[in-house]
Amino acid sequence: MANRRLASAAEQPATFTFSSENADWAKGQIEKYPEGRQASAVIPLLWKAQEQNGGWLPQKAIEAVADELGMPHIRVLEVATFYTMFALEPVGKFWIQLCGTVPCDSCGARELKDYLHHRLGAPGHVSADGNFSWLEVECLGACCNAPMAQINQDYYEDLTPDLLGKLMDDLAAGRPVKVGSQVGRTSSEPLGGADTLTDANLFDGSRVGTWRKRFEQKEVEGGSEQGKAEAASSEQRAAGDPKPARPDAGRAVGTSATDGPAQRAAAGESPVKASDKMDAADGTNSTAQPASPTAPAPEMIAKSEAAGAEAGTQSSLPRNEPPPQPAATGASADVKDPQSAGTEASSTKASTTRPETPGFSAPKKGN
Repeated sequence: MANRRLASAAEQPATFTFSSENADWAKGQIEKYPEGRQASAVIPLLWKAQEQNGGWLPQKAIEAVADELGMPHIRVLEVATFYTMFALEPVGKFWIQLCGTVPCDSCGARELKDYLHHRLGAPGHVSADGNFSWLEVECLGACCNAPMAQINQDYYEDLTPDLLGKLMDDLAAGRPVKVGSQVGRTSSEPLGGADTLTDANLFDGSRVGTWRKRFEQKEVEGGSEQGKAEAASSEQRAAGDPKPARPDAGRAVGTSATDGPAQRAAAGESPVKASDKMDAADGTNSTAQPASPTAPAPEMIAKSEAAGAEAGTQSSLPRNEPPPQPAATGASADVKDPQSAGTEASSTKASTTRPETPGFSAPKKGN
């Protein structure tokens, strides 16, 4: 795709104004949008300006649309140069827009492009008789019937170079032409005609209610002798070989207690059974152990300290007995074991007495 530029100054008209009819139409388009959103009507107005000017947009038409919508001229120029449906140069009476994207290209669009080059010249060139000009464009949305081309406002599909040449000859001569597929295809059905859903009964209404009739027929058969015999046979089979009922399969089952205290109280009985009371009063089966007497806490602490002093940090208490609880605040200060007190006093005296060193004596008083 080449860069899109405005036509030369020699081809540009001096002025452009909408006709009174088109001006009224443009106002109707603008009124479709809320206040401040008039710019949304830029494409319809450009399309109408192109139609009025003979199929292409001059610079003055672009500026007239911008003034009508209150838009900067450059903004409308950006829109006009972006979309290939807006022709920026004079075109022929029949403007051919040939699709050149992948589906059409793979189905023969290159051959069509070569044919147009040979017959009309380069893209954008108007033929000597003024009837034709052409341009390669992006996808036009008829890929299922590729290759195709848009001529003015109509689509022509399933083209070949020969079919396109005949179509152009008929248009130039003013003969009627067939819009759409040129090979007899209907809409986008397979080439050669539809090959599915071909039964006429699908579309003539004869199958309406068919399913209901089938069910009604089954009900009638069920009331016949044969239907009754089949029903009786099924009942006999079910009676002789019943299947186990599993109403709770696949779900949690909640069952209520039938011999609990609440049920006995509701029935007017004692909530606790006599047998339960006897079992509770019988001590022969009890697993509880009698409690052994324990020494006073201060005495146990003193013994633990003495044992720890003799055996280091290891405790002589059995591992299966809990450690003694500490005495209450102040109790250990008031109650002391005589043996531990003597041991404490001797250790204190030994720690405060300095050993004598040979050749050294403590200073005497008075010196």
